[in-house]
Amino acid sequence: MSHGDDCSAPAEDGANQREPLILERVHKKSQSWPSAASRQLRKHCTCTPQRAKAKVLGFLPILAWLPRYKFKEWILGDVMSGLIVGILLVPQSIAYSLLASQDPVYGIYTSFFSSIIYAFLGTSRHISVGIFGVLCLLVGQVVDRELALAGYLSKSVAAAAADNVTLLAVSGNDTVGVGCDRSCYAITVAATVTFTAGVYQVLMGLFQVGFVSVYLSDSLLSGFATGASLTILTSQVKHLLGLKFPRPQGWFTLFKTWYSLFANLPQTNICDLITSLVCLLVLVPTKELNTRFKSKLKAPIPFELFVVVVATLASHFGRFNAEYGSSVAGHIPTGFVPPQLPMWSLIPSVALDAFSIAVVGFAITVSLSEMFAKKHSYTVDANQEMYAIGFCNILPAFFRCFATSAALTKTLVKESTGCQSQVSGLVSGLLLLLVLLVIAPLFSSLQKSVLAVIIVVNLRGALRKFADVPGMWRSNRADATVWLATMATSALVNTELGLLAGTVVSVLCVLGRTQRAQVRELGRAAGREHYEDLTRYRGLRTHAGVAVLRYEAPVYYANQSLFKKSLSRSLGVDPAEERLRRVRFEKKNPEGKERAAGDASVSMVAPPGGRRGVVLDCSAVLFLDSAGVEALKEVRKDYRELGVTVVLAQCSPSVLDDLDRGGFFRDKKEGSSGEGGEVFFTIADAVQHVQNLQSLHVPNGDYDSRC
Repeated sequence: MSHGDDCSAPAEDGANQREPLILERVHKKSQSWPSAASRQLRKHCTCTPQRAKAKVLGFLPILAWLPRYKFKEWILGDVMSGLIVGILLVPQSIAYSLLASQDPVYGIYTSFFSSIIYAFLGTSRHISVGIFGVLCLLVGQVVDRELALAGYLSKSVAAAAADNVTLLAVSGNDTVGVGCDRSCYAITVAATVTFTAGVYQVLMGLFQVGFVSVYLSDSLLSGFATGASLTILTSQVKHLLGLKFPRPQGWFTLFKTWYSLFANLPQTNICDLITSLVCLLVLVPTKELNTRFKSKLKAPIPFELFVVVVATLASHFGRFNAEYGSSVAGHIPTGFVPPQLPMWSLIPSVALDAFSIAVVGFAITVSLSEMFAKKHSYTVDANQEMYAIGFCNILPAFFRCFATSAALTKTLVKESTGCQSQVSGLVSGLLLLLVLLVIAPLFSSLQKSVLAVIIVVNLRGALRKFADVPGMWRSNRADATVWLATMATSALVNTELGLLAGTVVSVLCVLGRTQRAQVRELGRAAGREHYEDLTRYRGLRTHAGVAVLRYEAPVYYANQSLFKKSLSRSLGVDPAEERLRRVRFEKKNPEGKERAAGDASVSMVAPPGGRRGVVLDCSAVLFLDSAGVEALKEVRKDYRELGVTVVLAQCSPSVLDDLDRGGFFRDKKEGSSGEGGEVFFTIADAVQHVQNLQSLHVPNGDYDSRC
């Protein structure tokens, strides 16, 4: 951008006589580590009645909000939303059990226990905790891997070999018993993974690491969910077609699954295919109607439940399983099974998988909690959410449940139908209890293809994110890059690896911003002591003999060399090259060093424009590490050899502390900060100091002619 020629720059009267701003910093008193540790112990270990009460109410939030419950105002909305979400949970719990490689009853168990436990421990009034597709996929992948390692290669083969084997617990809770069939071992693996994930989450809550949720950006979580949705969609195609082959393991499962689908395509079950098409033709448009008219409907119409009921009746009376070989849900028992300990010997094998499940479950739950809390003007406790979701995994794991978290779709339904508190979660739990005790066996004839259709239809929201990619790219390319990298890795390589890849790309994007930062020259606004980038604004004035520069990034080990190079480019001179010229000249003329100093052709030169001073505006420098402090020391030393004075301006207190600890201040004396002549609170003071120090006399005023 041109600086223009129409700007006049008269000198300001008395500018050079102004006294610089001087403030005395308050230095923190050093404290020995024994006294600091003792103070922290007293702070956290002192027990008073008030503190004990606060701890109990903090751990069981229901004791705090239930006594203040506005019964007349809230009960109708809570009961209505609880019933509607409970109705939706019935078919979805059965369907997502299929995704987690479990029998249908375990999905209902999971939704029941998580709804009840979160109502007691959660701090969000609106989120619905239970079955979540991505977690079901992660659990299912671990279950299928362990089943293959244990010798259960195919469910159909295992079922044929165990027709008369009853579902027994793991003998001794440590090894697989003789009577434990494939279904028994599958839920044992899932429960062990869930228990381990819950322990991780509770430990993170104990160590107060709820803040980690801020490092999982919305673009990362959205990309992960979308990539996992592609994997989920692919995994359900075989059920839509009625095909039977084991789920591929390892990396690139998406390609392996599609290869198996095409290889087994001739074995398509026509009955399952027709059922899938009919259910898709019914559910897709009806779900769209629910979405389009959600503002006019008091509650979404439970089309999924209608489809499940009709499909179950058709399968039962049409004998689809016996006549056409269609896969059905099978026997669903009533009541509850006795509690069972996890398989301790399996924990080392699933520990890494459980950690990724714990992080995903917590991140999704906290993100939704904070989103709806902000919308309805209340606060949630991230660490308490960690406890809540952790115990929603630990306690149900003893009753053969699998991993849970908050789910966006059901949370939106819950909020839109009048939910005011977690009483609605208790109502949903009671409805699921009724299903477990009475209704569940009636779904035994339900085809698995119908369950697969329910899963696929509920993926619409995540898959629609692809349409948002162009807008995301135009809005913020870094976020779009994180989204694409996370989605592609989750879908094409490995689901768990997608979360790691997204985190790495997010970190690289943040680091990349510090790598791309450049030193910018600043100019002063007319009549004001305000400085901005010369390339971004018109009418700015530069000071004669002094360059005012800004670096908009922290200076640390990863970018300190780039900072120095950018500074050299901005000033138009590289001290290293000038030093090399001087050394070469002295080698050629060892007796003419003094003459060389005055030889303009070989001497070290100042920056163009006769500038003998540099003011670095550090207002945008967030921090300095030891490498950053050393870089500033080198800059000061190198340019001093050129006859250029370098000073700093507008450093934050934390940056001043970094400079102090790094030994930047040369003239530090007892009882003083040692910052005089090197660091200034304002750019104007720094410019005045440099001009006075260099005894600059500018014929046409304090400013350069360019504007």
